Amino acid sequence: MYSDIPKVLHRIADKPLIRHVLDTALALQPDSIHIVYGHGGPQVRETLADTDVFWVEQAQQLGTGHAVAQAMPQIADDAIVLVLCGDAPLITIKTLHTLSSQADNQSLSLLTVELEQPQGYGRIIRNSQGQVESIVEEKDATASQKQIQEINTGILIAPAAHLRRWLASLNNNNAQGEYYLTDIIAQAVQENLPIHTTNPFDLHEVLGINDRVQLSTLERYYQRQQVNQLMLAGATVRDPARLDIRGTVQTGRDVSIDINVILEGEITLGNRVKIGPHTVIRNATIADDVEILSHCVIENVVIGAQCRIGPFARLRPDTVLAEQVHIGNFVELKKSTVAQGSKINHLSYVGDSEVGSQVNIGAGTITCNYDGANKYKTIIGDKAFIGSDTQLVAPVTVGPGATIGAGSTITKDTPPDALTLSRTPQKTISGWQRPTKKK
Repeated sequence: MYSDIPKVLHRIADKPLIRHVLDTALALQPDSIHIVYGHGGPQVRETLADTDVFWVEQAQQLGTGHAVAQAMPQIADDAIVLVLCGDAPLITIKTLHTLSSQADNQSLSLLTVELEQPQGYGRIIRNSQGQVESIVEEKDATASQKQIQEINTGILIAPAAHLRRWLASLNNNNAQGEYYLTDIIAQAVQENLPIHTTNPFDLHEVLGINDRVQLSTLERYYQRQQVNQLMLAGATVRDPARLDIRGTVQTGRDVSIDINVILEGEITLGNRVKIGPHTVIRNATIADDVEILSHCVIENVVIGAQCRIGPFARLRPDTVLAEQVHIGNFVELKKSTVAQGSKINHLSYVGDSEVGSQVNIGAGTITCNYDGANKYKTIIGDKAFIGSDTQLVAPVTVGPGATIGAGSTITKDTPPDALTLSRTPQKTISGWQRPTKKK
């Protein structure tokens, strides 16, 4: 990977590879999960600090068999052990359910797949009856064995008591000088234990990641799967190759999503929501018939029905918009509520504010909510009209129905249904000459 980041912490859909595997493992509701770590272990543990797992350090990287052996002292003999790979992030619950359906205390189950180009993988060796006899690693394979296209994915299920015994008898007499987990297959055959094999439902489920090209390939595959689910749920996606989903999206009917949109975190889209191009949305609940125009950034907000946002608008965390609110171009909101039917259409900043219903906030208006140390609230009553280029210096309240004249700086509460303004008288100086450069 040529990286200071441990491989399993590189990301697909902005989630670490190992988190993908862990989430799938958790969905199986196992009795326990054991993560064997080596290189970059402290970073891995810190990233997954919120997860209830057993951490097992492999101080020396002596092979896959050695890695699994480090976890066995914490596992009871009557357990069934599923081994997963931290760098193969897209394994699915469906495939693992199929694999585990064959598992019992007196057999071993392997997940295998056939590849047109199997180079680099251990080959599955079968006898004339088609039964698995062993797995041979690439570096130890003969020329004829390298022609075999069925490969080992690294994912298997084995009874703990047998697995413990097999691992204890492994040796490292091979080309890499390592203790191979795959050598337990031959031991199971010698003991006449049945070996079952299952194939994944899709090849991409078992592909591992060893470089950034492979990382990119699986990212695009994962994104296409996510987008396909979105379209099957009723969304129109203008170009599936230009939508990234980095979280979970619940969608209503007849949703439309334009190009180069990023959806992150937990997102709910109501019926007939339209999202314009080049928009980023994180952790948002968006009600029916909302239109979001191009180049908007929306994060941790709730948007009511029939709102119109953008273009080039930014809605920051803890913003709540009621129904039929208009937020226009180059408008920024932060930690504010805006009631039904209000409009903030141009070049304004509204922060730490409560905006009533049917309010019109003119272009260039800002709420001065921060004095360099503390934040203060601005309250604007229903049906107020805020003229352009106004500064509302918090804490301040604008009464219902009040009008603020353009170009005003408001530092005190204004009464309802009255005009308030702060302007110096306009004057003209006759005979004034514009300065010129000296020759």
